[in-house]
Amino acid sequence: QVQLVESGGGLVQAGGSLRLSCTASRTSSTYAVGWFRQAPGKEREFVAVISWSIGSTYYADSLKGRVTISTDNAENTVYLQMNSLKPEDTAVYYCAASRAYVHSITWYRDTGKYDYWGQGTQVTVSS
Repeated sequence: QVQLVESGGGLVQAGGSLRLSCTASRTSSTYAVGWFRQAPGKEREFVAVISWSIGSTYYADSLKGRVTISTDNAENTVYLQMNSLKPEDTAVYYCAASRAYVHSITWYRDTGKYDYWGQGTQVTVSS
């Protein structure tokens, strides 16, 4: 089992920034970590993904340019830096880890590709 703990969410004004963290209990059995978000009444949607070892990244088109995903392998932590936040970014943000190794990083955009999920952290952007 791998435990994932998110942190860094909160209330921010539109145009502001937040950095979310996702710390894993271990990384040896997982290949990639993704961030997803879910707004009230909506389906969970892909935000970004990164591979632990190579650092390959992939972003949702709607968020590209405003978010950056990165890792601190020594701390078993994945970060999601979010800039120029908008009220429509309000959601619970989840990180997830996948045990599967697939060459194409885009394969990880589906929620079904992940084996472990964190409890989520709330991000609220006020207008």
